[in-house]
Amino acid sequence: MVLGIALLLWAGWHNLRERRLAMQKARENQVVLIPEKQAKPGAEGEDEMAPKMRGKKAPAFVLTNLDGKKVSLADYKGRPVLVNFWATWCGPCKVEMPWFEEFRKQYASQGFEILGLTDDADAGKDVIAKVAQKSGVTYPILLTDGKVQDAYGGLEVLPMSFYVDRNGVIVEQTAGLGPKEQIEANIKKTIASGAVAQAGGQ
Repeated sequence: MVLGIALLLWAGWHNLRERRLAMQKARENQVVLIPEKQAKPGAEGEDEMAPKMRGKKAPAFVLTNLDGKKVSLADYKGRPVLVNFWATWCGPCKVEMPWFEEFRKQYASQGFEILGLTDDADAGKDVIAKVAQKSGVTYPILLTDGKVQDAYGGLEVLPMSFYVDRNGVIVEQTAGLGPKEQIEANIKKTIASGAVAQAGGQ
């Protein structure tokens, strides 16, 4: 009888594990495309679609990178920065990461930088580093603390990107995987926004 109960428990645990793995695999293969046009006022799902953080000051954070070094958003004051939340299990994240790296090099002369904030609570540093390396990423990868996600309005979808201009203002916020051209357009907008504001302040 004890053996029968033990077998039932093992089967239940095994099924749960298999279901979890299947769900993770499904999540990895899911590509979320968020339309560029936001929901019209009064439309269903307006709250989820409206970028909550656009036009606001980017919340400050101090996080640890993969080498254990503290990195602060304030370190990049006066520079246009893309703050990107991603995870190792997120398929769409891995699609856009090489694009980010390409744009980082392309717009480096204008001070542009990318900070990749990993939303992996369970993945170890080695797994995170391996995924970043495989994607060809050389920009800073930071480990989230569970608080920074909430500071940026909570993450309903991954990837989630916040385009911060030289004055620390979020000029654009995107959820899900968008077209490569749109990402570049947002980067250009971020660089231009900070430059215009700086020129106006002089």
